[in-house]
Amino acid sequence: MPNLPRRSRLIAPSRSGHAIHLFLLAALTLLAISANAAEVIPAAPRAYFNDYAGVVSKEAASRFNEQLAQFERDTSDQVVVAVFPKIQSDSDIADYTQRLAQAWGVGQKERRNGVVLFVFIEDRKMFIQVGYGLEGALPDATTFDITERHMKPLFRAGNYEAGLATGIDLICKAIRGEYKGSGKTAAERQSSGGVFSLLPFIIFIIVLIIISRVIRKAGGYSYSSRGGGPVFVPGGGGWSSGGGSSSGGGFSGFSGGGGSFGGGGAGSSW
Repeated sequence: MPNLPRRSRLIAPSRSGHAIHLFLLAALTLLAISANAAEVIPAAPRAYFNDYAGVVSKEAASRFNEQLAQFERDTSDQVVVAVFPKIQSDSDIADYTQRLAQAWGVGQKERRNGVVLFVFIEDRKMFIQVGYGLEGALPDATTFDITERHMKPLFRAGNYEAGLATGIDLICKAIRGEYKGSGKTAAERQSSGGVFSLLPFIIFIIVLIIISRVIRKAGGYSYSSRGGGPVFVPGGGGWSSGGGSSSGGGFSGFSGGGGSFGGGGAGSSW
């Protein structure tokens, strides 16, 4: 009996320590949930140049977009620009932009040759994320030089269009020659694949038309087009898309190729 009080004193601290451990675990879980809730991962962009902050003219945005689309056709490298009003995360800009670039899958899956230039106007920060396959051609020192020495002075002067044009040109210059392109973007290849997938159906229709004509000539049955039914005319414009771009207006859409990012790159503030 005299030992019971001592035993209870030993058990009490143990239970108290367990409760503290559970409390800390719950607190860390709540912090993790709140951190994730505060972060926004925007959907993958549909263009190479994306000005969500409205800092350049529509003409300049279109010009930049077509420049980057042609660059992918020539090199297979995917370079994307995303200009946001502000950072939608409490995380460090390097970590946040890496998650964005990874989620968007910029670059070819096999070559991992994607680059994303992020700019956050209200935060006055920018960062260049570089895919694994281009870290040799575009090391951290080079990306820092591009943002710090070339883009930063123009941004400070309020000339975002010139700053972005300079950044795009220097990025493309650094990585050009690393890989060779196929003459098409990832989006254009996907579009071509969609057309080719219809070939069996088109061939089937053509075969039916040929068979029906042979039967009519053989006198198997008569057919008149006077009833106003639809008539298929080979060589007509009914099957034509009417242009080389699925989105119209000469706009080249972006589609990620499944590239990956390991944290290579650097940025600056202005």
